[in-house]
Amino acid sequence: MIQIMKILEQLFRAPYVNAETGFDISPDGKKIAFSWNITGSWELYEAHLDGTGKPDCKTTGPGGKFSPRYSPDGLRIAYALDFNGSERIDLVQQTQIDLTPSIAFPLHPNFDWSPDGNEIAYLSIEPDGYGVYVLSIIEKSNRKICVFDQPLRDICWSPGGKFLAIEEESAGSDSSIILVSMDSGEKSSITLDGKVINAKNPSWSPDGSELAFSCDQKGFFDIGIFNISSGDIRWLTEEKAEKTHPTWSPDGKKIAYIHSVGSIAKLNLLILGDETPASYSVLNGVYYLPAFTPDGNNIVVTFENPRHPPDLWLFSLLDEKFTQLTDSMPETLKDFKFVMPEEIHYPGLDGEDVPALLYRPHKNLKDIEKNRPAIVNIHGGPDWFYQMIWNPFMSYLANKGWTVLAPNYRGSIGYGREWQIASRYKMGQVDTDDIIAGAEYLIREKLSHPARIIVTGRSHGGYLTMMCLTKRPDLWAGGSAVVPFLNLFSSHEESRQDLKHWNIENFGDPVENHDRWLEGSPYFFLDKIKAPVQLIASANDIRCPASDAIAAHKKLKELSIQSELIVFPDEGHELLKIENIVESYRSQKNFFNRVLNEN
Repeated sequence: MIQIMKILEQLFRAPYVNAETGFDISPDGKKIAFSWNITGSWELYEAHLDGTGKPDCKTTGPGGKFSPRYSPDGLRIAYALDFNGSERIDLVQQTQIDLTPSIAFPLHPNFDWSPDGNEIAYLSIEPDGYGVYVLSIIEKSNRKICVFDQPLRDICWSPGGKFLAIEEESAGSDSSIILVSMDSGEKSSITLDGKVINAKNPSWSPDGSELAFSCDQKGFFDIGIFNISSGDIRWLTEEKAEKTHPTWSPDGKKIAYIHSVGSIAKLNLLILGDETPASYSVLNGVYYLPAFTPDGNNIVVTFENPRHPPDLWLFSLLDEKFTQLTDSMPETLKDFKFVMPEEIHYPGLDGEDVPALLYRPHKNLKDIEKNRPAIVNIHGGPDWFYQMIWNPFMSYLANKGWTVLAPNYRGSIGYGREWQIASRYKMGQVDTDDIIAGAEYLIREKLSHPARIIVTGRSHGGYLTMMCLTKRPDLWAGGSAVVPFLNLFSSHEESRQDLKHWNIENFGDPVENHDRWLEGSPYFFLDKIKAPVQLIASANDIRCPASDAIAAHKKLKELSIQSELIVFPDEGHELLKIENIVESYRSQKNFFNRVLNEN
């Protein structure tokens, strides 16, 4: 048992490069800045792109440091700082000077330098709307450019400085790209045939005359190019795959992007004027946020798969080879047998095929085959999905003889627009049914003993965990809900305004759709639960308030239903501190063992 827990802790402590907040390449092409938790805390590092030397830590002190951005002269790095996971973001310079000390409202971690390096454009969340600001680095003063009615997600400054391209949240989980004139403040949306399209990932051409973006106008996300002067759109791709995060080569002749088919992504490169893209991968896995080096000879990406934590890789266009720039995998784990999942489809309760990742047990031990335990692991979002990502917990369980199923239920991205919007106004219904069907699939295929299936998930996955426990109480041996929400009404009232907007867009108005909100709140049906419950929450979580988990735990106790509660007092929705991450996973594994009487 001691040896097992030692391996577990090593797995949970394995560091990785933060893929979601990206990296930045210095203007001279010699260095790269990125966020890394190799010491257990999220700090900024710089590494040489030629692979020489070791990465140099550039920050210290409390809080997680994310989204590094070099100034155009390469002499400064601005970044986002989150002190306690509450998502109250500050903009800070490399010397850790707070650039926004007078700002009382939350900021978004996405921001951009002006072409001359004298200003930074950033996004805010305010009581009267969502602001776009420009911060003068020299004068340390802010000016508001404009206000939006709906939440903002991203911002990038055009090379000539004339426009800001802003990604705005719209209907459901959709978004639109708005161009804001820096001269007049006038806003204009990217439209097709006079209608605003679902567009994201804006990327300016080097001369600022065009804007590349990703759009699912034809059912799957394709790469389009918007001409600023004419308003015309030309499409670069058209196939049943998701194409996202376009980026231009410095000479404006090529575009790199991420090409995903189901659970596997690749790096694609398209020479403009050539309809056939080239596709590259070092291994089966997932790639993020490609960026050209200033000389145009290389592309940097973050790559991960179930055997490799997220790390930076450099792809040479000259010899078409990948070179690993960071190595997060500890030496003690390099011989661990990580299980690679397979992508499967199983029939949903209504007969519709549901995609999923299946981690088949690595060990076919006769003494556990008949009593095989299983985990149904539900992703959050819900506009996210399980790909071939680094998830050592799932791989560890499979290594020890457990079956692990990770469903990409209706509402997940990655499988086209129709699948992604199928749960709008039906959350807690069709998605829950898809997960229940997954457990039934495991039983039917004899991949698990019928009485030894545990359901778990975090965020929206934690919510669906509780929905599964209340909707099919006899199906589960136990449930572990991590940072869940359970009472739509109370969690909505406690949420930040941008999160309230998302709730209404996807569940409907709470007054007009009271019955839907009630039926979609597992808190009101806790008396139906028959299996032990574990609730893990964070005190600073503004997305899924800890009060929901605390209230549910109290009610479960009153109902004499076995329940345990863990609340991290110094964390937000995403755990930032390595000790808390380890404790969270350790607590889950101990809970699984107690429920199933495992060693």
